[in-house]
Amino acid sequence: MDLSFSAEELAFRDEVRRFFKEEYPKDLLEKRSKGQVLSKDDIVRSQKALAAKGWAAMNWPVEHGGTGWTATQRYIYEEEAAAVDLQPLVPFGLSMVAPVIYTFGNDEQKKRFLPDILESNVWWCQGYSEPGAGSDLASLKTKAVRDDDHYVVTGTKTWTTLAQHADWIFCLVRTDGSGKKQEGISFLLIDMKSPGISVRPIITIDGGHEVNETHFEEVRVPAENLIGEEGKGWTYAKVLLTHERTGIAAVARSKRSLSKIKKFAAKQMNGGLPLLEDETFRRRISEIEIELMALEMTDLRTLAAVSLGGAPGPESSILKIKGTEIQQALTELAMEVSGYYAMPFIPESLEPGWNGDPIGPEEAVGTASKYFNMRKTSIYGGSNEIQKNIISKAVLRL
Repeated sequence: MDLSFSAEELAFRDEVRRFFKEEYPKDLLEKRSKGQVLSKDDIVRSQKALAAKGWAAMNWPVEHGGTGWTATQRYIYEEEAAAVDLQPLVPFGLSMVAPVIYTFGNDEQKKRFLPDILESNVWWCQGYSEPGAGSDLASLKTKAVRDDDHYVVTGTKTWTTLAQHADWIFCLVRTDGSGKKQEGISFLLIDMKSPGISVRPIITIDGGHEVNETHFEEVRVPAENLIGEEGKGWTYAKVLLTHERTGIAAVARSKRSLSKIKKFAAKQMNGGLPLLEDETFRRRISEIEIELMALEMTDLRTLAAVSLGGAPGPESSILKIKGTEIQQALTELAMEVSGYYAMPFIPESLEPGWNGDPIGPEEAVGTASKYFNMRKTSIYGGSNEIQKNIISKAVLRL
């Protein structure tokens, strides 16, 4: 793959850099640089700035508001976004449910939902995993019983990220208990303001409130909110998951993290020698950098296929496995470089709007909380063990 940029691509890179320097809200970049948590309003404002530029929906078809970027343009954008530490897009609307709607939804559903997703007027969350049905997602038990022009939904979803802020949730529900378990699943869009929905927080090991448990007690959902055909939800879910797993790889952000670690490790700490002068540490840095370069090539090939109108295939599982392994390895290196400066923990720093003084070097701020938070990356989006099964069946044909 030729990675040399044409004159047009270099002009595009300059345009992206100018946008982040002159048009994107400066206060949001400043908050990110200080390690502050952005509020929901901040994140929405960030996404609206990208939507106004026409850059919010990189993976959408042009006819629905997508960018129409080539694989190289998308690569350039992600590199530049990582360079300024841009707040990542909340994926549930733009990157996950939207592709299902514009691929399998009817015209009315496309008109109703896609514009608000594109403009970030509506906040979405995901209703897939359940207690006892995580990696084995097809074992889900949340039921949706047809009652005239409604479905009545009863059950529990867990690990529903940011459900405390969500306006809508896309859910896999069981509409048929007979036959193969994959065949009785349907894909429903549910208004979170519907009577019978309750959200209970789950506090993660880093002390943050990111995920939740969402309960449905005889929630009435209009049948018009069914995507595609009843019983075909498993097919639609697999398409969604390939988009999710590709995004989880986060190659550009891992490259930025690696660069920061190398610069931090080159500093002299407390009168001692820089850690980067340690041969064992340099070898570990080199090993991760080589793996990251290989992952980047795979990511570029996937982006190239998507830009030609395809969808991510089994290679998304490879991206997910290696991407999350590298992310976790980088947080381990960051902990080692930070040393005892990684130990201070200020619970208030996890709250949006916190503006207190950090303890220790700026590079060490939030190191421990990020380390603990990133333990989950090898589990969500389908555990890495499940991804290896997918690769063995779809790629190796075992």
